[in-house]
Amino acid sequence: MSEKMTAEDFINNISEVLTEHGQKGKSVSFFGEDSKSSSVAGQINRIFGRQKPVYNLLGGGKSADVLLWRNKKISASVLTGATIIWVLFEWLNYHFLTLVCFALVLGMLAQFMWTNASGFLNRSSSNVPRLVLPKELFVNIAVTFGAEVNRALCYLQDIACEGNLKHFLVAVVSLWVGAVISSWCNFVTVLYIGFVAAHTLPILYEKYEDEVDTFAYKVFDQLCGHYQKFDSSVLSKIPRGAFKGKKYE
Repeated sequence: MSEKMTAEDFINNISEVLTEHGQKGKSVSFFGEDSKSSSVAGQINRIFGRQKPVYNLLGGGKSADVLLWRNKKISASVLTGATIIWVLFEWLNYHFLTLVCFALVLGMLAQFMWTNASGFLNRSSSNVPRLVLPKELFVNIAVTFGAEVNRALCYLQDIACEGNLKHFLVAVVSLWVGAVISSWCNFVTVLYIGFVAAHTLPILYEKYEDEVDTFAYKVFDQLCGHYQKFDSSVLSKIPRGAFKGKKYE
């Protein structure tokens, strides 16, 4: 089973680590287990405490092969296709319905030429290829999308009702960052940026994971110190709600 981290685990880890007042000489537990011996040379704390390689973290199989460019032709083709779609929508200002109509026209034209040329090629018109999308494809897409939306909604409601101020602030800041990013560009561009990041960051991280983990560990250690000061001076003085610890059902 692949090692994956959900958004809930991510926020819980952030809150737990930032509120932790570690002693000197100990490392932050968010990026791995505390060092039992500082004399061990070359030991690097992995971000999020991961133990498995990046390939297993991405789920393995064909999806991980594409994201990590195990097959460069397939990965390049997928990224090129996404870039073409983004250029059509963003730069050339095509609309989805326009592209659908053009694609249908090209498909009909190809089948028309195939059917009329069958006499010259001594082929039967019944050999014209047919494109039929299975019903299960649309059902699976709808079920998967609906399940993820409901999961996200339930998670946000849990944070709003549990009474944990730190979890609530992290969620609000994350949504605010998403709103700011979406104000810079439209939805199609945001999807394209996320798609490109998913096809470039994993391979770069796999290649330079030691340097990235070391740098991220140092940066987060500094952020943890600043947050501890903010927690002791501001957050710790705010009264907690009476319904602390309860979960939304």
